[in-house]
Amino acid sequence: MAELENPNEMPKLIAFLSSLLKNVAESNDTNQQQLLLQQQKISVFQGLTRPNISIQSYLERIFKYANCSPSCFIVAYVYLDRFTQKQPYLPVNSFNVHRLLITSVMVAAKFMDDIYYNNAYYAKVGGITTIEMNFLELDFLFGLGFHLNVTPNTFQAYCVHLQSEMMLMQPLNFTDYSLSLGKPLNTHLCFNEDESSHQKQQQLAV
Repeated sequence: MAELENPNEMPKLIAFLSSLLKNVAESNDTNQQQLLLQQQKISVFQGLTRPNISIQSYLERIFKYANCSPSCFIVAYVYLDRFTQKQPYLPVNSFNVHRLLITSVMVAAKFMDDIYYNNAYYAKVGGITTIEMNFLELDFLFGLGFHLNVTPNTFQAYCVHLQSEMMLMQPLNFTDYSLSLGKPLNTHLCFNEDESSHQKQQQLAV
């Protein structure tokens, strides 16, 4: 757990998370047309076009300018996982992943850090307006059901899982990746907030 919170490990963590999100987004992009014909949710996170900046460059920009603690990025990842579990008809794709990232990191920083920047600053970092940032935050909080608390056991479980995947250095193969973030897989890795262990359960993601 402490290893991922080391600032020197952040470039590796950001690269891995970026690779994960890129592949999940591209996979869901492939199913975009099918989703449009089904019950895909209209959301403030969904952009009309794909941002020109890559996911990794965007996440690196957030890391550079947000000045939040390293643990915020792990908590943001927990939030994204929770969000996609609670919002199965809003899969992560290339049209919403950037907005989801800036919002999840901002919410994590507000919850985790004693000192953090305001919404206007995060909006500037994310390349959006303050009004849009405010709407994104509100929608994200309601999407999470205001479930922001991350227990030490849950935090450690996510850290252990991320560390094991990073050690394998095979982030590009997501056929059986458990933390699906909305990707249509057979299983989804969920963590019980009151238990130190984690368990798999059936996922009904689109």
